[in-house]
Order: sequence, then C-alpha cells, then structure tokens
Amino acid sequence: MGRQLERAILNLSGDDLWRLLKMRQGETFYTAKQLPFTYAIRGGEMFVDRRSKSITKATFLKALDRIKADPEKITGPKSLNVFGAPYIFALLRSLGEDCGAAEQV
Repeated sequence: MGRQLERAILNLSGDDLWRLLKMRQGETFYTAKQLPFTYAIRGGEMFVDRRSKSITKATFLKALDRIKADPEKITGPKSLNVFGAPYIFALLRSLGEDCGAAEQV
C-alpha cells in the first residue's frame, strides 16, 4: 500500500476506521480501476452504489487486521481476500492518504 499509507492505516483502530468512514459517506471515491462509487453506512453495514449487497463492519476489520499482520503482502485489492475488496482497498487508500497528510501538518 505504500509506506506512508501503511503507517497511517496501521495506527487506526477498528472503531476509528468506522468513524472515519461514517464521516466520508456520500463522497465519490475511485477503485483501482478508476470506477467511481459512493457509499452510505447504516448501522454496521456499508452500502456501495455499485453493488446490491452490503459490506459489513466486520469485513472492514478483517481487512484492517490483514494489513496490520503483513503490510508488505497487501499490494492491491485482491490481496485483501475479503468480500468487496475493490471498495475496501480504495477507501483505505484514500483514508490513509488523508491520515498521512494530517500527520505531516
């Protein structure tokens, strides 16, 4: 994911991640293939406008755990090996960039 992004993501707790995701819902994000998407969070589920199924908070936490366990191994969405990986990877990358920029200020 890149050193700076890894560091920013590695410092997030699961609750912090979910709180950040709630704050950013409705914004447009882009997958690794540059497909635009937005999302809404209801309870412990995220609903992406490009998908008919939800991505749960538990799935995000599993992805975060995998990144923390072996950051070098996570090279793209497929390496997360979780449902909704393209969206999760895009959001973690974006949040990591934002957190990394905030750390530099």
